[in-house]
Amino acid sequence: MTDADTYKRAAAARAVELVSDGMRLGLGTGSTARPFVELLGERVRAGLNVVGVPTSEATREIALRVGVPLTTLDETPELDLTVDGADEIGPDLALIKGGGGALLREKIVAAASRRMVVIADQTKWVETLGRFPLPIEVNPFGLAATRQAIARVIADCGLAGPMTVRSGAGGHPFVTDGGHWIVDAALGRIPDPKMLADRLLAVPGVVEHGLFVGLASMAILAGPGGVRTVERS
Repeated sequence: MTDADTYKRAAAARAVELVSDGMRLGLGTGSTARPFVELLGERVRAGLNVVGVPTSEATREIALRVGVPLTTLDETPELDLTVDGADEIGPDLALIKGGGGALLREKIVAAASRRMVVIADQTKWVETLGRFPLPIEVNPFGLAATRQAIARVIADCGLAGPMTVRSGAGGHPFVTDGGHWIVDAALGRIPDPKMLADRLLAVPGVVEHGLFVGLASMAILAGPGGVRTVERS
């Protein structure tokens, strides 16, 4: 296990302590959310009564394997807590998510939760978002026109950087669980995440983007110095 894996598991372990009997949980996707689901399974096998909504098919498979009972947002439209990872965590807990391709479901689940806690190793904490390319989930129809509109929005926000369609297996475009494609925009710096977030959602063809603004209430960060928590102001 690498140091990063050790830190991710330490953050996940702290997050599991926030779970109490009877909770309805959003289960995140990715390399940091995975140990949370696995540790949650240990508590379920010890008698904890919870139910979870997975944010991806990959997380669904892990949860079923470790014995976490599952539901859907149609059956359980209000959740108590979502625990998920992030590709970057910036000021006031604005996030970039979507490196694993599950950003649409992750955002739907987070928005349905009373509280979202993001867990990560400390390298994900940044002073300004943007070093990690911003995932933008798009409908494949009319992709060239959508990309041009996205480029105009980025320029209007005073930003610049290359955009690439994410590749999947066999060199084909990566396809999300919702059947969409992802355009990754390498912008370098995003000083005003909310402005860019609002402008991108106004582009026809953009299904969702990886800027999570105002959703996370706490970050749990782990590193060589231990585990610390950061609350949104």
